[in-house]
Amino acid sequence: MSEPPEFSIRVDQNPYLPAGGREMHAIITVEATGAATEGTAEGTAEGVTGEAAAPGEAVPGEAAEIVIIDSSGSMSYSGKLWAARRAAAGALNVLRDGVHFAVIAGANQPRMIYPRGKRLVRMDATTREEAVSAVSTLEAAGGTAIGSWLLLADRLFADHRDAVRHAILLTDGKNQHETAEELDAALDQCAGDFVCDARGVGTDWNVAELRKISSALLGSFLDVPDPQDLEADFREMTTAAMGKRVADVVLRVWTPRHARLRFLKQMVPSVEDLTGRRTGSGQIGDYPLGAWGTEDREYHLCVEVPAGDVGRQMRAAWVKLVVPGTSGDPAERELAAQNVLAEWTDDEAKSTRINARVAHHTGQSELAEAVQEGLEARREGDVETATARLGRAVVLAGEVGNEQIAGLLDRVVEVIDRESGTVRLKKEVSKADEMSLDTRSVRTVRTAHRLDEGRPRTRATRPASGGSAATGEG
Repeated sequence: MSEPPEFSIRVDQNPYLPAGGREMHAIITVEATGAATEGTAEGTAEGVTGEAAAPGEAVPGEAAEIVIIDSSGSMSYSGKLWAARRAAAGALNVLRDGVHFAVIAGANQPRMIYPRGKRLVRMDATTREEAVSAVSTLEAAGGTAIGSWLLLADRLFADHRDAVRHAILLTDGKNQHETAEELDAALDQCAGDFVCDARGVGTDWNVAELRKISSALLGSFLDVPDPQDLEADFREMTTAAMGKRVADVVLRVWTPRHARLRFLKQMVPSVEDLTGRRTGSGQIGDYPLGAWGTEDREYHLCVEVPAGDVGRQMRAAWVKLVVPGTSGDPAERELAAQNVLAEWTDDEAKSTRINARVAHHTGQSELAEAVQEGLEARREGDVETATARLGRAVVLAGEVGNEQIAGLLDRVVEVIDRESGTVRLKKEVSKADEMSLDTRSVRTVRTAHRLDEGRPRTRATRPASGGSAATGEG
């Protein structure tokens, strides 16, 4: 048996601004702890503690899972279809009993692999065996129209809105058989309905397309150059999905009158700009965070506040975690809350101090931009810009301690001086290496523990009460 996790919010910031200063930065760490691991057919999520429920045992909370496999003609080459069958079967074997599920084959149009009708069925010994058998017969033919695949998944999830809803999408090619507008429309319709982790196998798919899909659907995306690695990856994604306990968590941000939220970015586990996801009006905005299990994520919040005089204190923002109501319980739940504060000072030592976590994540955000801009310039033949941006990425990777990105950069550029970012573009770069660098540029590293020591912070594990903070606006 498992219980929902307990949520907490921590704020890392330097609350001091110089006289007339307006821009306040803070790192918001959201942590969910205490949920026991849910049972799966063949294992439990790595790193999650707690007793696992036996297969078939009733577990609080519903879950729904859809596996979407590209079955276009190109999947028949290089062992990709064989590997995709094994990966889908692996995912099915990780799903716990009682989960609603389906398997979709995607081509010019999607079709149901299991079950036969357009519906989800509950996992048990019989449906598991039938689904694995059905997946083994998957054949490759036709083209690629990913938007239509996602729309079918959305229809299947429609009767399970109170469940934790997750999909896995695998493709090996570009979205050639529908327009970019059709894909965008599909993503607009599916956004907020389910989380989707996307994977590209081989080197013929489009990084920007999968990045757009996973961003819109609050999931991850990753390159899998070797088809033989698909099964382990599918098992890991499914195990993680089975560990999710709370669906549709929202970060609610209140800002004072005449203030402006400049941006809100997820920084861990990956860089994702959430600013444009805002719903709501006036001083309160909601930002979707997707489903949660036992985990923690970090967000960079920047608020522009009205300029203040020395000695003035105010609440620059009020952040809350909220779960919307369900059909069974329409009342929303507040999980945790915390303040972001601002205080104006004439002490230059206080106002010029940069919080270590803010500095670290600012570097990671810039690193992702430098890599993507450098690779784009390289593809366009702009050697000067590519060299400058990838050189800057080398410096930033060292500063934030992102060893994986540093290693991938070494495959694309010859590093002459790592500290200054002096590099030379390599003439021969494999497509797989370029795609790996592009894909993984948004995957970040956490701040080192030593950065936490002696830093100003506040912490709350219970919802904060309302009203004004210090002498700020309410």
